[in-house]
Formats: sequence, structure tokens, C-alpha cells
Amino acid sequence: MKYHTQNSNIEHLKSLVAVLPDKPGIYQYFDNTGTIIYIGKAKNLKKRVSSYFAKNHEHRKTALLVRNIADIRHMVVESEQDALLLENNLIKKYQPRYNIQLKDDKSFPWICIKNEPFPRVFQTRNLIRDGSKYFGPYTSIYTVRTLLELFRTEYKLRTCNYYLSEENIQNRKYKACLEYHIGNCTAPCEGYISSEKYDEGISDIQNILKGNVSGVIKHLKDVMTKMAENMDFEEAAKVKLKYDSLQRFQSRSTIVSPTITDVDVFSIEEDEKFAFINYLKVIKGAIIQTFTLEIKKVLNETPEELLLTGIVEIRQRIFSNAKEILVPIKLDYELENVVFRIPQKGDKKQLLELSQRNAKYFRLEKEKQLVLKNPKIKEEQLLSTIKKDLQLTENPVHIECFDNSNLQGTQAVAACVVFKNGKPAPKEYRHFNIKTVEGPNDFASMEEVVYRRYSRLLEEEKPLPQLIVIDGGKGQLSSAVSALEKLNLRGKIAIIGIAKKLEEIYFPGDSVPVYINKSSQSLRLIQHLRDEAHRFGISFHRDKRSKSFIKSELTSIKGIGDQTTEKLLKDFKSVKSIKIQTLEALTESIGQAKAKIVYEYFNQ
Repeated sequence: MKYHTQNSNIEHLKSLVAVLPDKPGIYQYFDNTGTIIYIGKAKNLKKRVSSYFAKNHEHRKTALLVRNIADIRHMVVESEQDALLLENNLIKKYQPRYNIQLKDDKSFPWICIKNEPFPRVFQTRNLIRDGSKYFGPYTSIYTVRTLLELFRTEYKLRTCNYYLSEENIQNRKYKACLEYHIGNCTAPCEGYISSEKYDEGISDIQNILKGNVSGVIKHLKDVMTKMAENMDFEEAAKVKLKYDSLQRFQSRSTIVSPTITDVDVFSIEEDEKFAFINYLKVIKGAIIQTFTLEIKKVLNETPEELLLTGIVEIRQRIFSNAKEILVPIKLDYELENVVFRIPQKGDKKQLLELSQRNAKYFRLEKEKQLVLKNPKIKEEQLLSTIKKDLQLTENPVHIECFDNSNLQGTQAVAACVVFKNGKPAPKEYRHFNIKTVEGPNDFASMEEVVYRRYSRLLEEEKPLPQLIVIDGGKGQLSSAVSALEKLNLRGKIAIIGIAKKLEEIYFPGDSVPVYINKSSQSLRLIQHLRDEAHRFGISFHRDKRSKSFIKSELTSIKGIGDQTTEKLLKDFKSVKSIKIQTLEALTESIGQAKAKIVYEYFNQ
């Protein structure tokens, strides 16, 4: 469906677009109050901005955006990368109404190495640009606490917030606290450790947080060996404790391949409203960091646009400078000194699959959390998805599905199943015996049952469904539509047909079917409706055939009619049971004369 764009200021806007340069840059759209409502990037400003002012748009929100534009401003930059970074920073600063929304990262912990003499190392959720170094964000607080415990234990870092300048230390402004006396600190406040020696530990910690654990381990091993050679066994034993701790920490990292180093891995998972960008950082064959960014969609952005935004944002947050980035889809953009790769096999392909699984699990966990908070939210999402996929005017809270069943033209029956809020409502299911159609005529049978169903609902003044699903293709759908026309319901109830072979969806008056994505919630619900109607119809047909066979066997006995047959079946449940009854038992049920006929028939 196309949406027409209307803007009273269109001539002025086109004059602004006409003079835009064919250069990379960013563009800003303002409304009539002077507020920025959208910020975008472009490899070619003129081409990109002019595309917004076509007559029709695929999406309603884009048409609304264009309708509200009153002014356009732009900024030319040197490269595509500069455009990406500038767009990202401006979106975070102004948060325009029609731009995607990046979830604030304050809920995730970071590890900070403070920019100060004898730096402290601590956990924080607030990033302050004061020259301090931040590592993260970490999705697990347990990981943060484990690392900090390792650093405090092995490197005896200070935890006080004193300003330990040379002057303050020489003037003995501070006294060693309890942490020093119980062995948790080296008391730099009293000059018991030099800044050079303290900074060696900080350097080790930085390397560990960057993922270069093996380099620190090798360094500690060399130091330990040298101390042992000098007979300094006590100090060597202290270094060995650090060495063993780091070995254990490294063993907990996911080892991929020692040949893969300094690689960023990004993947994307989407639902109707959000995109989830998962990130893995690989250093020297080990995954040392993982993070998932949540992005709220606004203008039906493409997966490529969403993934590119996520890459820029995450790399800025974690200060990554990896030269190789693994991605699942082609990105038509260039970043300086960076190569995008789509791996096809091997360890890198497995890395990408791991990232995609992480993104998927993150999405599923978010959905579960929402459902736990509000159980109805899943129903609302499902119904709104069907509304969008089938282009309905309202959410299909009440859906009914019809299916015909017959055996070589005999015992023709039909079934109607009812779903409320996306779930079966078995108490409202209905069976139909075909009354006016002779022989195997699915089209006429469908018209009969649809007419009977809705003429009765109208007569009883019961609510009508928002959507009717017909199990069949164009023929069955046309017959059902004819029934609705007779009742003056054409156009008041949405109706579709689903053909069995390729699961294509037919709409009234359109010979070309629509193919819904196989993984779509909409198609799964329609298939569930169709299968449930088929099951319900088949069970009714089977019961009818069975009863017909039983009745025909009893009524074939000369002198035994329908009433007698029903009495026998009511008392003895089955023909098999009737066959083994005594004459006295049969007499008690249907009288002496008829009992004698039945008894002699089965015992002759």
C-alpha cells in the first residue's frame, strides 16, 4: 500500500533540495516550530534528501515525517565514516521524534580506571569524560565483581578517595588505614610503594580488561622465573598466586581459534518494534566481551541501516579499533581502516552464528519479561501483526475459519472454528450438515454454510467476526463472498482464503495470491485456524460415518426401525454388545416380539 505525501511548503523544500551538493554529509529536518524532527546521513546528500519528496511512500510514518517538514539544513563532511559518527552523536544529543532510539546504557556496569595519581579501579554506571579509562559495558554484574575481586586481591589496590599527589605524600597528610594493616592495600598514601611499581599493576589490569590476558600471564611467568633464579622464593610465590588466578580467569573465556585475533562480530535480530544488535569482541582467539544493544524503530528502517547504527554506537561506547568486522549482511558503507566480512564457513562463521544466537535469546528474553508484566501484550502484538500483514482496518479479535469434508460426495459436512484473541474458543465451534447441495460440490457447500452461519448470527444479534478464513483457494473464497453479499456483509467483514499447496493467501477480487513470510506469526495463526477447522470437521465426519454404518446394520434387520435401533444403542452402546446379549436382556430393552427378531438375526 502506498501513502501519499502532502506538504503545503513543498515548493520551498524542493528549492532547498535542488541546491544540495553531491557530497557525503548529514541532513536535518525541522518542523514549523523550529524543532529538529529527523537527522539522517548520506553518501550523496542531494540524492538521499530528494528521495523523501517522491509523491508516494511505502510506509505511513515516512509520509507523516515529510508532511511535517518545514525546513532543511545540512552539513558536508569529508567521508562516509564522518557522516555516520556525526549522525550518531547528533541523534543522541537532540533525540528527534522520527529517529531510531538507542536504549540508554546507564543500567549496565563499567569498570573504571580513574585518571589520578595511584589510580583506583572500581565499578560505575556513569561515564565521565575526565581522562579516566572505562571498560565495558558488562551485561553480568557477577563478571564485574569477579574481576574487581581479582584485581584487589592480586594487586593490592587502594580503595580510598584521597588525592595522593607527591606533595601530599611527602607532607604525610594521610595515614595508612585498616586496609593496609589487614593486607589489602600497599599504602601509597604513606609512600610505602612507588608510583612506578603501582602503575605496573595498573598496566597489567588494563591489558587484562582489553583481553590481552596471555601477555600478562607470560610477563608474570618471566618475572616468577627470574625471582626463582635469584633465590627470591617468597616474592616468586606471591607472583605465582597472580599467575594462577589469571590462568583460571583465562580458562573461563570462550576460546574460538588462536588464529582469530582483534575481531569485532555484529549480528542483528528484529521484531515489529525493536532491533537487537549483538556484539562479540575477540582477542587472541578468545571472546572477552559481549554486549547487546536495543534499538527502537521509528520509520521502518532496513536491517542494514539498523545494523550500521548499532556498529557505530557500540564501537564508540567500548572504544573499539578492530580492523576486521564480521557481519551477517552486506553493508553499503565504508569505515576508515575497517573491513566488513560476511564469513561463509570455518571458525569465523561459527562466531557469527554464536552472535546471532545471542541476539535471538536476548529478544526472546525481552518478550518473556513483557509477557510476565502484562500477559495480554503477546496477544496484542499478534493481533497487530495480523492486522498489518493482511492490511485490516482493526485488530482481528474474533476470527472464524470454515472447512468442508466429504467422502466421495457422501456424508458432506462442514466445520466452523472460532478464535478469540488469537486462541481457540472450543465452546463456540460449530458443525454443519450440508442440506441443499447434492454430490461433491465444495464451492456450493461453502456458500451454504457461510450463509447459514452469518444469517443466524444476524438473526440472534450476536457479534460478527473481524476476519473470516476460508480453507481453500479462489473458488471457495468466491463462494463465501457470494454468501456475504446476499447478507449485505460484503466489505463489513474481512475475508481471506488459504490454499493448501503453497500456503498462499487469496483476497476477494484479486487473482494474484500473497505469500506471507513462513516464519511470520500471522501465517502460523492462519495455519493453526485451518488445521483446527480441518481436525474438527474430520472428527465430525468420522463420527457421522460410524453412526450411519451402525444404524444401517441394525435397520437392515426386517421389522426393526429407527426408534428401536436408537433404543438398543442407548442401552447397549454398540452393535458388538447387542450381538452377545441374551433374549431376556433384549426383551427387557425393546419388548418380546422385536427382541426375538434381533436375537434370531444375530444367532441364526
